[in-house]
Amino acid sequence: MKPTGDLASIYGFTEIAFADDFSSDRLDGARWNIQVSKKQKNFEEQTYINSDETIYILQKDGALDFDGHALAIHPRYRPGYPSAEGKVFDFTSGRVDTVGKFDFTYGLISARMRLPVGQGLWPAFWLLGDDRWPDCGEIDIMENVGDPTWFSSGVHGPGYSGDAGLINSYYLSELEDLTSWHVYSAAWSPNMIDFFVDDILVNRLTKPMINYFGHWAFDNRKHIIINFAIGGNYPFKINGNKVPYFGLPQKTVDEIKKDRVRVLVDWIKVYQ
Repeated sequence: MKPTGDLASIYGFTEIAFADDFSSDRLDGARWNIQVSKKQKNFEEQTYINSDETIYILQKDGALDFDGHALAIHPRYRPGYPSAEGKVFDFTSGRVDTVGKFDFTYGLISARMRLPVGQGLWPAFWLLGDDRWPDCGEIDIMENVGDPTWFSSGVHGPGYSGDAGLINSYYLSELEDLTSWHVYSAAWSPNMIDFFVDDILVNRLTKPMINYFGHWAFDNRKHIIINFAIGGNYPFKINGNKVPYFGLPQKTVDEIKKDRVRVLVDWIKVYQ
């Protein structure tokens, strides 16, 4: 694990409350749930399934530069796949969370991740409360829509959700992109949420700023989510693509068909 303890100590978070470096051969069921889609959201083109082909632990690979093991979330092209909700999808993918196993209020959360390239890909690393959305509050630590030059971070809550969410985009330097390993973090405190990449502050949202638009919804416990959506509203807003899939162009479909698209997570930690 690359240390982020210095950043944690700046905010007064000194104890590790949660950590996983995915060192087992399978995802740890004591820490994580694998979610199965019950209802299509955001006009996304995938259905989430519990399968070793979409969620698995990748063994050490020197070419990919990670220590020991990494969590892989790997969307697949599976035309006509019947979902649990009774619909048919052409893509399957993975979503994991810590509902009922770990949640927290305030702290520093970090994950070392490697993202794929392709318009319409929509991986995310985020926090969510247990109550009705958006009143429960959502903290998006990292969202990306397949462009390797930038990612977004921000929050959703009552009065500032969906298209009105308080979101900021951060562009990397010309010498790096999101296909390399980066550490994405959020420092969540009672009056402020700071967002980082590689310990560099890229976004700050204060309680007065958020209350200007609605109601601060960030004093409750929240669980962790890592998922990989395909197409949908957010990618469409960026690329405007409608065919062959909503928010997902043919070039990206071809890459998914070749099994070249996946998100890797080297480790994840929460300091409190």
